[in-house]
Amino acid sequence: MKTKGMMILGAVLGSFLISAGSAAAAERFSDLQHVKWAEDSINYMADRGTVAGYGNGNFAPDKPVTRAQAVTFMVRELYPEQLQSGAVRTSYSDVPTTHPFYREISVAEKNGLASGFPDGTFHPDTAMSRAETAAFLTRAYALVSGKQLVNSTDVQHHWAAAPINVMSSNGLLGGYPDGTYRPDRSVTRAEFSVFLARVIRFERQTAIAAQDWDKLISYMTVSEQIGQMLMPDIRQWNGQATTTVNEGLKERIHDQDLGGLILFDKNIIDARQVVKLTHDLQQEAGDIPLFLGIDQEGGVIKRIPGGTNLPGQMALGATGDAALAEAAGKLTGEELKALGLQVNFAPVLDVNSNPDNPIIGMRSFSSDADLVSRLGLATIIGLRQSGVIAAVKHFPGHGDTTVDSHLGLPVLKHSRDRLDAVELKPFRAAIEGGVEMIMTAHIAFPSVDNEHVTSLKDGSSVPIPATLSKKVLTGLLREELGYQGIIISDAFTMNGIAEHFGENQAVERAVNAGVDIILMPQDPAAAHQSLIQAVKKGTIPAETIHDSVKRILELKSKYGLFDQKASLTQKLGALKTIGSEAHRAVEREIAERAVTVLASRDGAQPDPIRAGDRVVIAAADQEQAEQLQRQLAKASSNLSLTTEIAVFGKGKISETRQRTEKADYVILASYQFRNVASQFGWSEVQTMINDLNKQNTRYTLLSLGNPYEMIYVQNIKSGLAVYGKQEPNTNTGIQVLLGQLKANGRLPVSTK
Repeated sequence: MKTKGMMILGAVLGSFLISAGSAAAAERFSDLQHVKWAEDSINYMADRGTVAGYGNGNFAPDKPVTRAQAVTFMVRELYPEQLQSGAVRTSYSDVPTTHPFYREISVAEKNGLASGFPDGTFHPDTAMSRAETAAFLTRAYALVSGKQLVNSTDVQHHWAAAPINVMSSNGLLGGYPDGTYRPDRSVTRAEFSVFLARVIRFERQTAIAAQDWDKLISYMTVSEQIGQMLMPDIRQWNGQATTTVNEGLKERIHDQDLGGLILFDKNIIDARQVVKLTHDLQQEAGDIPLFLGIDQEGGVIKRIPGGTNLPGQMALGATGDAALAEAAGKLTGEELKALGLQVNFAPVLDVNSNPDNPIIGMRSFSSDADLVSRLGLATIIGLRQSGVIAAVKHFPGHGDTTVDSHLGLPVLKHSRDRLDAVELKPFRAAIEGGVEMIMTAHIAFPSVDNEHVTSLKDGSSVPIPATLSKKVLTGLLREELGYQGIIISDAFTMNGIAEHFGENQAVERAVNAGVDIILMPQDPAAAHQSLIQAVKKGTIPAETIHDSVKRILELKSKYGLFDQKASLTQKLGALKTIGSEAHRAVEREIAERAVTVLASRDGAQPDPIRAGDRVVIAAADQEQAEQLQRQLAKASSNLSLTTEIAVFGKGKISETRQRTEKADYVILASYQFRNVASQFGWSEVQTMINDLNKQNTRYTLLSLGNPYEMIYVQNIKSGLAVYGKQEPNTNTGIQVLLGQLKANGRLPVSTK
């Protein structure tokens, strides 16, 4: 008899060698029209690589299953690794070596799965009875009696009474309307598939209820295990934005056994639609729920429709207040959870020490590692309090780069001592604070790993980025820093990976380096198959996959994903938390406390707007200028101001000058983000500052983006930083210019 422990161990090791290996490769049958009641189970077992047909789409569901076929199906399920091993022998006198299932019968005999008859025969081609099926399954899975009442009238004195009662008491076998079980009746191939599928699903549910993740993994195919490690995006299908669970999405979830998805703007119409989408996605997922994630950093990176539009991480840095950061994390988590999302790819723990950083900038809290550590940890705590997982990024640090890893492969050449003092400090603090998910950076760190490979892009020698480096992820992050949570990669669609390494090689290398979840593979189906084949060939150890999947299942359980019982109606009722007045109050407080004086004539506040002033709002963007104009009009209704807009840029300087020359006050809006600051077009801003200084006009240079204007523009007499062009940020700036608020924020980045 195969004990429970033996079964789990055998399946843990063996599930990686199932012949089909993935749902995409499973046989599909065309002769199941008359057995609809069994179709789901037959396809489920075929997906697992356990049952097979006769070719040409024929399963022959009504044919009796023979003892040899039944044993074969169960050996494929439980001992696939032994089918690949060396010589096996059977002692049964009626199973010649030429029998098509000789090896399977031999493996079954070796493991005590199926017994023969007293005369030394096995009767391989004899039809299997319902009694034998019960005996086979209870022996294989070590089932114990359940709580359901058993009333079969023709079982009590049968040799198989005990296994039949065990199966029936767990709802795994059923009788007939007349109260009989008919134990000696033969079992069809369809019935056997149903019985086996019921047992496997029952055992999976038992494992989930007991939080026995090793046992659950033992019942997961390699396809399912690899699927847990993939988190693709679902932006479009057939050229249309994916906002519902369409047929293409259903196929992807099932064919690749996906464990998670990331949502983007294209997936979002409004809050109710997102709740319906996430609810339907979980309904489609089966017994293992999905991680559903999103980028909700606040500020410039935001996704929540109609939600609280937090001023952003650098605004929080300007307040210096950990309690506010915690409140920001908590309200963000509450709104994401209401939408059915459990993973937030935030906060950013990069220390933005380089003004020329084209991608991080105001997404960072500060250029001070201690401040980033303090506010980052507070945000993590807030998200955790709301039941949302913080996936901090981008390890080991993206703050001191001049290349956007979406577009190329940055290399950070600092010494290890410098990395410890700056880049690694916030991540170390987060790990000590119990962070549960860390996103890798597609950045090379030669002081940790100086390996180079030949680029597939141009044949050059390129360094290995952190995402693919075992020295960085396993050596540094896991072993040295003691991190035990999930490692998720940054998007595999980014050029830092995509251009140089080839996705099939890259996903394998990432998993061997220590990545648990591949985010946004370019071709999820190909990535899925590449990893399955790598496990089958042994180039990725089975233990590596097992460890990653166990971490994923444990975290899903910890955050209640297996316990989602709320109806769609109940979930829609929770939407009142999104954009609530309590949340808006936190939003306003952050914006008000963040606004920072960059330059001042009196050393305290920027130039004020006075009653009756003619105000010109000059911006590089018409929409931005109109937003500021609306806010100014609303906040100054009793001041009799006259306002007009000037959009500056190449070829528009003279027109802008004509308007500003007649102004009493000029709001000069500056926005620099997603480009290298030193290469930004500062000359036009400098020209207007020079003109305003010469005319002795009151003005304020209103910094809406990265607050580095003081490095590149000279002689600014009045300047204000609000750290974002979102409504909360700009509204606060307007209030300061009107004297309704004081600017008390502190610049969180160095401008020297």
